[in-house]
Amino acid sequence: MTINEIQDEVIEEFNDFDDWMDRYQLLIDLGSDQAPLPEHYKTEQNLIDGCQSRVWLQADLVNGLVHFQAESDALIVKGIVTLLLRVLNDQTPDDILYADLYFIEKIGLREHLSPTRSNGLVAMLKQMKIYALAFKASTQS
Repeated sequence: MTINEIQDEVIEEFNDFDDWMDRYQLLIDLGSDQAPLPEHYKTEQNLIDGCQSRVWLQADLVNGLVHFQAESDALIVKGIVTLLLRVLNDQTPDDILYADLYFIEKIGLREHLSPTRSNGLVAMLKQMKIYALAFKASTQS
């Protein structure tokens, strides 16, 4: 599926809920369903700077696609990173770099996050794009 097709699915799922408490619960449920990150990836190198909670992000290039794995020690943040993985995982570096992630605004995520969680969201996206850029550069040399 394309990034936009996945984003449209996410928007539909979140539109099923009018109340933000229900949407937070959906985020928590998404995070709870996420497979745990293998312990050997929980390193200082994989910690994302700019997140108040601890968030680890591992990325590998597999058959030309960026494969992400992540985990957080905070429930809602784990849900947020799981949502980002769902949208950006197993996409090409170019698709990740040039994606317009409109789902964040359409589901009202940014406006319903505390400033620290919002900063964390930006930091997670930035790190995912840095990985995509690095993989793109490594395949061009």
